Amino acid sequence: MMCMPHLFWSSKSGRFVLLAAVLGLFSTPAFSQPRRVVSLNVCTDQLAMLVAEPGQLLSVSHLAADPAVSALAEAARAYRLNHGSAEEVFMMKPDLVLAGSYTTRSTVNLLRGLGVTVEEFPPASSLDDIPRDIRRMGQVLQRETQAEALASKFEAELAALEALRPTGKSAAFYYANSYTAGGGTLVDAIVAAAGMTNAAQRLGLSGTAYLPLESLILAGPDVVVLGGHAYEKPALAQANFAHPAFADFINSRRSVSVPPRMTICGGPVTLEAARILRAVAEGDKGT
Repeated sequence: MMCMPHLFWSSKSGRFVLLAAVLGLFSTPAFSQPRRVVSLNVCTDQLAMLVAEPGQLLSVSHLAADPAVSALAEAARAYRLNHGSAEEVFMMKPDLVLAGSYTTRSTVNLLRGLGVTVEEFPPASSLDDIPRDIRRMGQVLQRETQAEALASKFEAELAALEALRPTGKSAAFYYANSYTAGGGTLVDAIVAAAGMTNAAQRLGLSGTAYLPLESLILAGPDVVVLGGHAYEKPALAQANFAHPAFADFINSRRSVSVPPRMTICGGPVTLEAARILRAVAEGDKGT
């Protein structure tokens, strides 16, 4: 409720006194639940799909429907897909826009300039970030009960996983163009939750970093994790996988493919990636 000001003459002070309407003075503003929510980021897409009530989420990014990067690609096809342009989003008349902290700044700034409420979520870099983000999504969508149930379930499953004895094994994620995930990444946290050490972090690498094939071989990880490196057509990005030295190395240890959709965004599926790694380290799966 808006507090309407009124001027009154005070005979005691001999001046006008500004008072608020009695009904508005002690009231708490009532914020209505957003009903036309648009998400611009593949990670906020998935959090919103998990938490929103039916009909509340109007549109998600086109990447949400891409099974290569989205764990909820099939569910995303039920929503209107957007490509993140300010004009496109504004025409949907959203009362709330969800974005990642690295979502196109021009789009975010323009929408805010037009009076649209935008909530930004930073990318998850640890497993503790995931229940935090789920709960925050519950707050902005006013779906706290649903969010709390998801966050609590995640925390319980994570605690059970971390209570297991460390495997004593090391792992290295190896992507196209010889990139890996070092310290401070969600992948690094996944490896730790699996009871393993990250070979890239042990080499002093942080973030997404270049890992030459020679360094990978010298590091000698027990498990090599391949992140969906099969392209539809031959590409120079795959040259590291075609090298004879890589073929010999990969045949001498365990390897497993963990789809990027499990590690790009933080969510319930993230723990499944950790379980896959642990199973490989214990000799239950992999090659």
